[in-house]
Amino acid sequence: MLDVIIKNGKIVDGSDNPWFYGDVAIKDGKIVKVGYVDQESHQVVDAKRQVISPGFIDGHCHSDLMILNYPDSEIKLQQGVTTEVVGNCGLSPAPFFGEYKHLLQEYVQPVIGSSRNPWSWKTVDEYVAAIGSARPSENISTYVAHGTLRILVMGFEKRQATKDEIERMKVLLEEGLKAGAIGLSIGLLYAPGSYSSKEEIAELCSILPKYNGLFSTHIRGEGNSLISSIKEVIWIAQTAGVPLHISHLKAAGKRNWGLVQEAMEVITDAREKGLDVTCDVYPYSASSTMLLTVLPPWVLEGGVQHTLERFKDREIRKKIREELSHEQTEWDNLVCSTGWENVVISSVQTDKNRSLEGKNIAEISEIRGTHPVDCVLDLLSEEGGNVSIVYFLMSDDDVSQVIRWDHSLIASDSLHCDTGKPHPRLYGSFPRVFAKYVRDDGLLSLEQAVRKITSFPVRRFKLGNRGLIVPGYAADLVVFNPDTIQDEATYQNPKKYPHGISHVWVNGKMTMENGVHTKAREGVFIHCCH
Repeated sequence: MLDVIIKNGKIVDGSDNPWFYGDVAIKDGKIVKVGYVDQESHQVVDAKRQVISPGFIDGHCHSDLMILNYPDSEIKLQQGVTTEVVGNCGLSPAPFFGEYKHLLQEYVQPVIGSSRNPWSWKTVDEYVAAIGSARPSENISTYVAHGTLRILVMGFEKRQATKDEIERMKVLLEEGLKAGAIGLSIGLLYAPGSYSSKEEIAELCSILPKYNGLFSTHIRGEGNSLISSIKEVIWIAQTAGVPLHISHLKAAGKRNWGLVQEAMEVITDAREKGLDVTCDVYPYSASSTMLLTVLPPWVLEGGVQHTLERFKDREIRKKIREELSHEQTEWDNLVCSTGWENVVISSVQTDKNRSLEGKNIAEISEIRGTHPVDCVLDLLSEEGGNVSIVYFLMSDDDVSQVIRWDHSLIASDSLHCDTGKPHPRLYGSFPRVFAKYVRDDGLLSLEQAVRKITSFPVRRFKLGNRGLIVPGYAADLVVFNPDTIQDEATYQNPKKYPHGISHVWVNGKMTMENGVHTKAREGVFIHCCH
C-alpha cells in the first residue's frame, strides 16, 4: 500500500529534461515510482493541469533564527520551498561563546533577527540540535560563517588575524564541518570580514578540501570594485584548491550597470581554466541589508556599541559625511552612485520610529531637517544600530542576464520576518521566477527554471538525494499551476503570500494542502554529504 499517489501531473523532474505527463508515488518519505502508477494508496491527489516539481531549494537566505522562532515556516512553504540554506555572508548565530559573543549577537540582529529564546548553543553542533528540537516544517542546512568565527576569536579589531587566531578559527571551522556544515561562508563586504586579507581567507579555506567543503562568499565590492573583487575570491579559491560559489552576483550603482557581462566572462574564464565556480542571484533589482553597511568600514571597528559612541563626536561625523560624499578606492561607496532616495528603511527596533518604515533616507532627512548622513547616524543611535534597509541599486537588465546564465542558481537572500516592510523577496521570490521570468518574459523555460531552484542547488550544496523526481529520492515535492502562479508581495505591501501553489510535501508528508498549512513538521537538518 502506497502512502500517496500524485496523479495526472505535468512532471518537471528537475533535470532540465522535457516535461512529461505521469504520476508520482510516495512511500515512507521517498519517491518510489514515477510514470503510470496503478496501485492502492492511502491518498490520491489529482494534479491535472498542474506541474509536479521537486521541492524548491532556497540556497541563500538568512532564516537562521526564523526557523527556530517560526518552525512552521509558512512564509517559505507557501512559495514551495522545502529546504533552506542558512549561515550565509559570513553571518550566523553559531558558534556562540566567549568574551565577544555579545558583539556577535548585537551585530547580526538586523539580518537574522532576534530569537524568542536565549541562544542556548555554543557550537554549530548544538545549534543543529536546537533546529532538530524545534521540529521545523522544512529542511535546513548551514555554512560555518567566517564573520562569526572572527568576532568570537578577535572581536571587531580592524587588523589582520595572527597565526594563532587563524589556527583557532580553523579549529572552529573544522568542528562545524564535522557537524555537517556545507563549507565556509565569507562576507568580505561586511565588518569584520572586510578587515581580512585574501591571504588570511585562503589560509582558513585550507581546511575545506579535507571535507570537500564549499567556499561561498559575498565579495568585497559589488560596485566600482566588482571585477577586482571577483578576481580576489577566484585567487583565494585557486590558492586553497576549493570550489567557489559567489553570492548574489550583481552590479551595484548606476555607473556600474552592465558590468555583470564582464563579471560573467571572468567567471567563465576561471571555469575554463579548471576552477569549479558558480553563483546565485535573486529575482529583484533591490537588495536588503543592514543600514550600518552604508558607512565606511572603519566606523564599525569594535562592534556596534563602539560605533554608536563614535557618532557622538562631531569631528567623526564630519569625516563620515565627507567620505560618503564622493567615490572611494578602498571600499564601495554605493550611496554616492545611487543616492539616499534609494535607501529605504524596512525595519526599526522601537515604536518611536515605526512610522519611518517604508520611507527613504532623503525623505526622512527632509522631515527631520538634517543632512542625510546625520539622519542615518541619528537613526542608528536611536535604534541601537538595529535598522534594516531595502536598497534600490541594480538594473533589471543585469538581473535578467544573471538569471538566464547557465552557471547561476536562484535564491531569495531573504532576511528575517520580524520587520515592518521586509523586502518582498521574503514572501515572493520563487513564484516570481515562474510568473515573471518564465511566463511573462520568456527568459527561462519551465524546465530551466525548475532546475535552477531544485537539482542545481542540491548538487552545489551537497544536500543528498533531493532535487529530482526519481525513485529513491526524498519526497520533497510541489504541485503548482504554471498559468496562475504569481507573487503578490510588493515593496509597498510586502507581507503577502503568493498564489498558484496548491500542495507541498516535505519528506513524504503533505505539509501544504490546497494552499493551507497542515501543521506537519517533518523537516530535518541536512548534514552535508562530505
